[in-house]
Amino acid sequence: MENKRYFVIDFDSTFTQVEALDVLGELSLANHPKKEQKLKELKDLTDLAMEGELAFRDSLEKRLEILEAHKNSIPKLVEMLREKVSVSFVRNEEFFKEYQDRIYIISSGFKEVIDPIVSEMGVKKDNVYANTFEYDSDGNITGFDKDNVLSSNNGKVELLKRLELKGDVYVIGDGYNDYEIKAAGLANKFYAFTENVERDNILEKADHITPSLDEFLYLHKMNKAISYPKNRIKVLLLENVHSDAVNIMKNEGYNVTTISGALDEEELAEKIKDVSILGIRSKTNLTEKVLENANRLIGVGAFCIGTNQIDLEACLKKGVAVFNAPYSNTRSVVELAIGEIILLMRNLPDRIAEMHRGEWNKSAKGSYEVRGKKLGIVGYGNIGAQLSVVAEAIGFDVYYYDLVEKLAMGNATKCHSLKELFEKVDIVTLHVDGRKENKNMIGDKEFSWMKEGSIFLNLARGQVVDVDALRKHMESGRIKGAGVDVFPKEPKTNQEEFESTLRGLPNLILTPHIGGSTEEAQENIGNFVPGKIIEYINTGSTTNSVNFPNLQLPILENAHRLIHIHHNKPGIIAHINRILAAHDINIVGQYLKTNETIGYVITDIDKEYDNEVIKELKGIQGTIRFRVLY
Repeated sequence: MENKRYFVIDFDSTFTQVEALDVLGELSLANHPKKEQKLKELKDLTDLAMEGELAFRDSLEKRLEILEAHKNSIPKLVEMLREKVSVSFVRNEEFFKEYQDRIYIISSGFKEVIDPIVSEMGVKKDNVYANTFEYDSDGNITGFDKDNVLSSNNGKVELLKRLELKGDVYVIGDGYNDYEIKAAGLANKFYAFTENVERDNILEKADHITPSLDEFLYLHKMNKAISYPKNRIKVLLLENVHSDAVNIMKNEGYNVTTISGALDEEELAEKIKDVSILGIRSKTNLTEKVLENANRLIGVGAFCIGTNQIDLEACLKKGVAVFNAPYSNTRSVVELAIGEIILLMRNLPDRIAEMHRGEWNKSAKGSYEVRGKKLGIVGYGNIGAQLSVVAEAIGFDVYYYDLVEKLAMGNATKCHSLKELFEKVDIVTLHVDGRKENKNMIGDKEFSWMKEGSIFLNLARGQVVDVDALRKHMESGRIKGAGVDVFPKEPKTNQEEFESTLRGLPNLILTPHIGGSTEEAQENIGNFVPGKIIEYINTGSTTNSVNFPNLQLPILENAHRLIHIHHNKPGIIAHINRILAAHDINIVGQYLKTNETIGYVITDIDKEYDNEVIKELKGIQGTIRFRVLY
């Protein structure tokens, strides 16, 4: 007969993301003149106790003395802590309800605070052990019940001895006093919980490091909330992806690593070996060579508009879905384009530089309004079309050219060739993608079509313009001003020097690839892309994927979802259904979409089935990747 399992869980920084007394300090010291100093002292005392470097009772006495707290603050404290329950605990609420008889909250914190929070998750009050406050006649917190064993040094060990739990005991916590239970021989294993805080000396003593409750439940084959251990989904985010994206993925339970700069091919090939999700911006190239090492990769997030830095076909063949943010920074690029055009039409880059040198050059020569000028937009996609509307609103006559038939916005006029556009307009602005066919699409010949004294902008992709030809035509005066935000060769990090033949030219705005780099745009991208990746992982939906067949799937209810990615060849879905029929498995729903390279089949089935079915489905010839969602 299997031993009964008991789960001993700490409260502060484990059940909740924070230390309750630290939060109480925020309340009680809100108007104190030395608030920040006292809060730091409070935190330092907490850390010393949790790391085992200060006797717990001493730490507790000193912290309560610093707090100067009142009974009236406790309801507010409870309210605040309700919002700070650890994300993976909330996600696995069913665990607390199912095992409520065997879950014990044992804390050196205070029962008045802990009881109302853990009871909402299903923990029995009789299974909660903690300290209690003492008050004076005015309700000021003056101390704690010193007869309570948990107020003493080694208190958790003494309490466990008294409980005499008959069975296997597993401790989940983040402090030295949690480890002491295992060290005293009163627990089978100590799991260092690191979702909220990591203490190096505690990690060294742990039997297992547990980044989330998902990991613990997975190890004990108890995870019913999700079909995979989320912290085992390793996410690598490069190039200063917005903090919202980092937080969203961490809150989902993923194991997230960030690197501020880009990685070259060899570096990325090494880093990607155990990565499940990769997030990049425009400077990192995801090549076929890198993908050869990406055996666990299931999804890529391009935290930008373009995806030309990603080998989409190689990703497709490997069963890796790619998502981007096609609309998130449109407004940012449009505003930069308008701003630069106005600056260049007024020769302001040169006037600004002169003023910084102490030169006063008040003159209207060569300075023009934009009203009534002809603006030529090359590429009439999301950015080009929105630029068209904004530009017309401030007085431009708008012309555009696109390889694909596009409906004109407002009063914009379509041109039938680049030559026609360039010969007509006063200003040319590029908003094309980085496909191979667009490399050096604007060179010496194209610049020669432009009017004398034209303005030129490239906020699109660096490789679409021959920069030597641009320099030549700026020096000749054909182009009297230019704004360039993207370059054929760009530094990988902010520490590298920017080198370009364009440096030093007059009336030229050079910007470091920041067309979409506004707080609003990066926040939008940081929220949009993780949402699509999480939806793909959780449901299999591929809406907005740039390389996978797009499928919007219903929420999975009372079934298991089989995700089968395979080479697009006849007979696969029939083979899947034959296997299911042979095992008497009822299909609740089935969805199929293909493109030239792969087929994407989603099958929802009844929960009861033999694991042999999974083995057979994985073994179908042509299978690229297979997943099961519960």
